[in-house]
Amino acid sequence: MEKKRIILALGGNALQRDTKDSSAKSQLEMAKLTAKSVVDLISAGHEIAIVHGNGPQVGQIVSAYEEAKDREMPFPECGAMSQGYIGYHLQQAIRGEMRNRGIDKGIASIVTQVLVDKDDPGFLNPTKPIGSFFTEKEAKKLEEVNGYTMKEDAGRGFRRVVPSPEPIDIVESSTIKSLVEAGNIVIAAGGGGVPVIDKGNNSLEGIAAVIDKDFAAAKLGEILEADMLIILTAVEKVYINYNKPEQRGLDNLTVAEAEKLMKEGHFAAGSMLPKIKAAIKFVKNNPNRKALITSLENASKGIEGKTGTLIINQ
Repeated sequence: MEKKRIILALGGNALQRDTKDSSAKSQLEMAKLTAKSVVDLISAGHEIAIVHGNGPQVGQIVSAYEEAKDREMPFPECGAMSQGYIGYHLQQAIRGEMRNRGIDKGIASIVTQVLVDKDDPGFLNPTKPIGSFFTEKEAKKLEEVNGYTMKEDAGRGFRRVVPSPEPIDIVESSTIKSLVEAGNIVIAAGGGGVPVIDKGNNSLEGIAAVIDKDFAAAKLGEILEADMLIILTAVEKVYINYNKPEQRGLDNLTVAEAEKLMKEGHFAAGSMLPKIKAAIKFVKNNPNRKALITSLENASKGIEGKTGTLIINQ
C-alpha cells in the first residue's frame, strides 16, 4: 500500500459512544478503542495528524461554569481546556497502543489557535448552541448582563448560540509541520481550534465562536500538504435519501458531482453537509488530493478502496 500523509478528523462518536455517560473515565476508555483504528494506519506506515471534535466536552465545561453562577469563564478559554483534556486522553491511548505494537513514535497535542476573519458573515448569524438550557427570563438576563445571543432550542428552553466562522490560517502551523515532518503523531486544531482574530501589532484575540472541526481539518491538510483527508463519522459511507426506502450509498464522487448533490439538498446542514463541504475544500483545484468519508472502524479498508465515500477532484 502506498504510504500517505493523512489528516484524520475524528467525530464525537470516536470519543463518546454512550451519550448518557459523559464521564472522563468513559471517554478515556472510548479513546483506547479509537486508538486501535488510528494505530492500524500508523503501523501501515502512514503519517498521521489528528483533528477531533469537542462539542459535548466544551458544552460540559461551559455548563459547569454557568452552574457556578458567580464564575464566568470566557468561551475561548473553555475551548482551550477541551483541547487539553481530549488531547491528553487521545495521546495517552494512542501512545499505549503504539507501545503495545512495538512502534516507537512521539505523539503530542498542540493547543491550537485558528485565525478567522472578524468580518466573516458567520458573525452576523450565530447558530452553534453551547452550554446549559435556561428559561426565557434567565435568557433575557444573560443577554442583558453578559451580551450573549440566546435562542430557543426545540422546545427544551433557551441556549446561548455563538457564530461559526471559517478558518483562514492555523497560527501554530510551522510548529505542527515540524513535528509531523520529524515523524511524530500530532493532535491539533481540536474542536476546530480556538478562534482568534488579528488585532494588529502581532496581537491575537480569542473570540466566542466555534469553527467546524472538519473545515479546520481541511485547512490543516492544506498546510501540511497532506495526501488525504479522512473524515470519520458514525456511518460507513455517504448516502442520499438517508433512512428512506430509496436510500443509496455513494462510493465515489467528483467535486462536481458532490456540488450538484449539495444543491439538490441531499445533505443535512447539521450532519453530512459540512463534511461534504470540507472534503470539497480539501480536494478542489488539487488533483493529487483525495478525501474519504467513512466510519472509524472502516478507515483502513477505505484507504484501500473497499468501502467509504471517496471524493476526488475529477
